[in-house]
Amino acid sequence: MVDRDRLPGERGRRGHRDVRRHGGRGPGHRGPAPVHRAGRGTDRRGRPRHRGLRPRLVRRQGGSGKGAGVGRDELVRTAPSVSGVGGRAFTPVFAVLDPLRAVGALAVVVTHATFWTGDYVRHGVLGSVLARLDVGVAIFFVLSGFLLSHHYLSRAWNREPAEPTGRYFWKRFLRIYPAYVVAVLLAMVFIEDNSDATFTDWATVLLMGDIYATDTYRPGLTQMWSLATEVSFYLALPVLMLLATGRSGARPRTRRVLSVVGAMCAVNVLWTLALQQRVQDGLATGVPGNWLPSYLLWFGAGIALAWAHLLHQNGRAGAVTQALASLGRSPGVCWTLALGLLVVAATPLGGPTMLAPPTEAEALTKQVLYAAIGAVLVTSGAFNAPDSRYTHLMSRPLLRHLGHISYSVFCLHLVVLHFVMWVTPYELFVGTNGPQVVGLTLLITLPLAELLYRFVELPAMRLRSLGRAAEDTTRTIASSTAS
Repeated sequence: MVDRDRLPGERGRRGHRDVRRHGGRGPGHRGPAPVHRAGRGTDRRGRPRHRGLRPRLVRRQGGSGKGAGVGRDELVRTAPSVSGVGGRAFTPVFAVLDPLRAVGALAVVVTHATFWTGDYVRHGVLGSVLARLDVGVAIFFVLSGFLLSHHYLSRAWNREPAEPTGRYFWKRFLRIYPAYVVAVLLAMVFIEDNSDATFTDWATVLLMGDIYATDTYRPGLTQMWSLATEVSFYLALPVLMLLATGRSGARPRTRRVLSVVGAMCAVNVLWTLALQQRVQDGLATGVPGNWLPSYLLWFGAGIALAWAHLLHQNGRAGAVTQALASLGRSPGVCWTLALGLLVVAATPLGGPTMLAPPTEAEALTKQVLYAAIGAVLVTSGAFNAPDSRYTHLMSRPLLRHLGHISYSVFCLHLVVLHFVMWVTPYELFVGTNGPQVVGLTLLITLPLAELLYRFVELPAMRLRSLGRAAEDTTRTIASSTAS
């Protein structure tokens, strides 16, 4: 859930002015470095105003002189580069990742609805794949690791101080908590099974403490365990980035960044194989399997991709980074790999599909497979070719907007699912009404999510600069993850 520095509809959304190529220049021509003069596209110091929310694809006309090319318009992404003019860090925009958030939210909705209808156990391999659509949570976590750490790493690369921790926490709070409170109120007030909630229950839910204080979640809010886990990652990220970048002012080194990622993965493995059950046995309440150590692998994958992207954008890519970039420019391969890994996860290797607890080995296998799925999908959006059909498709306003409202979809869909099962004759676990229940849930959830986004999320995010004298020149990433 990464905030957009410029909200839809603001003047800054238009991004850069068109960049024109001098006609008549042959292929491969390197002209003099562009000089930025004060004007509509620059500030008083001649620095470009990086105001865009999305990377616009604009057309640059080929020259007409000798050797000017084939006469085909060239599509150029106008997202700012990682290293801006004068060394300032302008974080790039990842438009293709917005629809990916919508994919994650859709996967979560489908897996919850088909669990209620009993489709997991009545359709063979398809039912097992439906059960594994909880991979949407992994997509969210990899996205969060990528987008949030990218901002820290890019500032460190340009030898700029990290964003003040208090401001970072304030932005995270505004990004997730207002919409969360609305979902909590709807669930706790209108779902009959919550009528017995005590003051302690209310306090636990509002503080996102269910995964620590109880082993049962309130009806309509059972998906919020992942949000509590993500919040714990938000709290840990400044420390992780300090370990990865240091305080010396020097540029981070690959060895140091990957050491932090490796330590995160090692803690995840140790926790899953040896510590989680011991902690569970020693607790009266709480669900250690949903705590942050169980998912460090997913967040770590995002951090590793962010570092690889930064190296690639600054011409420091090694063999592994070049291979990742090549993979990202082949989105068909990425999605095929993701689907293949999902099918593997749907086998007994990934553990049971219903509520039976997996073995330690099954749990770890599922975590690794889900991390790989999230990583290859994020790679397709981070390293995509700006002039490809895939980029054109995924950058369409409608698809990006579905990504923008995906967090509201995530928050509301279980409340809506309760309503659908209450007003329709569909029965639980009969395995015959899956498409109808999924369709009705989405039909009701999407307009409600639009309202929540426009009247709660956006107004809250406009408060991010409250109390600041001036807008920071460093822009944050436009894409956000709803988990």
